[in-house]
Amino acid sequence: MNLNKLTINAALKGLKEKEFSAEELAGDCFKAIESQDKKINAFITLLKEEAQEKAKNIANDFSSFQNKSLAGIPLAIKDNILIEGILCTAGSKMLSSYKATYSATVINKLKDAAAIFIGKTNMDEFAMGGSTETSYFGPTRNPHNLDYVPGGSSGGSAAAVSANMCLGALGSDTGGSIRQPASLCGIVGLKPTYGRVSRYGLMAMASSLDQIGCFTKSVDDAALLLKAIEGKDKNDSTSFELISELKKPSPKDVKRMKVGLIKECFVDGIEKSVKKQIEKTIKNLESFGVEFKEISIPHLKAALACYYIIMPAEVSANLARYDGIRYGYNDPKAENLLDLYLKNRTGGFGDEVRRRIILGAYILSAGYYDAYYRQAQKVQSLLKQDFQEAFKEVDCLVSATSPTTAFKIGEKINDPLQMYLADIFTVPVNLAGLPAISVPCGKVDNLPVGFQIIGNLFEENKILSLAKAVEEINND
Repeated sequence: MNLNKLTINAALKGLKEKEFSAEELAGDCFKAIESQDKKINAFITLLKEEAQEKAKNIANDFSSFQNKSLAGIPLAIKDNILIEGILCTAGSKMLSSYKATYSATVINKLKDAAAIFIGKTNMDEFAMGGSTETSYFGPTRNPHNLDYVPGGSSGGSAAAVSANMCLGALGSDTGGSIRQPASLCGIVGLKPTYGRVSRYGLMAMASSLDQIGCFTKSVDDAALLLKAIEGKDKNDSTSFELISELKKPSPKDVKRMKVGLIKECFVDGIEKSVKKQIEKTIKNLESFGVEFKEISIPHLKAALACYYIIMPAEVSANLARYDGIRYGYNDPKAENLLDLYLKNRTGGFGDEVRRRIILGAYILSAGYYDAYYRQAQKVQSLLKQDFQEAFKEVDCLVSATSPTTAFKIGEKINDPLQMYLADIFTVPVNLAGLPAISVPCGKVDNLPVGFQIIGNLFEENKILSLAKAVEEINND
């Protein structure tokens, strides 16, 4: 039995019934890493010694840990989430030798739940990209076909879960960086409501859009992992006290649920084969008693343009701190202070990061702030209103997660506009701060297709239950 192929819930059951130990479970994950990761490149840093020591402690005294919600479960962590004393690179040369001085709130919560961290995963540099090709540590490959990308920016986490190198993983989602790789790798990816999970200890990209979420092999696991990391945090002023408690997802809850088909998402830009899989899933959901209705989100067509103004503006401000003086890449050949800044930032950052910093600096400059940034904020407000109007008529909204299946490595890396279009269905969710989940709904040419479900603020229970129904259809 390959224990690494278990879901989190199945592994917890096996551990409690003493069918196997935490050491054996972690051991099988590391065997999978050793046999596959040279080809996939999902991990930047492995924490084998720490993980084995933690697994041994749990195995030797399981009675002391069995009431912990994730006792003995091996998880992978995206390499922009801090674990004290562990290398945290954000996939960049700039931080290739940086060790975290404190742990993120989500990490402390997972430690309290007795989870085991097996490694830090590869990612697009500073979470900027949709393919995990911009990493300083080389591209990650899709486990379904090594010639294809796993999506991004959390491609390492998605690939690690998809290839059964861990039982679950954390990622971050600024414009689709959990849902899009989950879709392309054929797993579940959950982006919670903005503020449901603390961002303290997540390296900031675009602070008003960033959100930590999770990758799992099942919808039940996503609910379990979210429950472990959610909640108000005094270190994050944007985090919220929870209004409603997470329930175990049930397809029974979708009976007579009204679901909106986003009119603007069923357009020419979506591949015909992907659209066919989405429509097939919608038809199958009707057998569960789900009622569908076409819904228009009028400002959706402006969301991508709006995102690529707001996001780089915040990137430019957030990445100003990386100058190589206090920490980070430092060029020894600099002749003076200005030369030091120029060489450190030019040498430390890759092309995509520099592109977004320059674009953001331009947007925020005198004479352009009102023309671009302020206008984008106004469109963002209108988009939020559109979604709130939609939720007066329906419980959830659905679309494809990505307009295409995974594309080949190198296919879009030199065409930023084509790469940005990969996020066209995911970006609006972040602009509105809403929760959304991608759940597998079939394959096209052996490459997975993801079904995106969007909920109203803090209504994760609804999207999880509908995702559970999709999962049951897909497993039949």
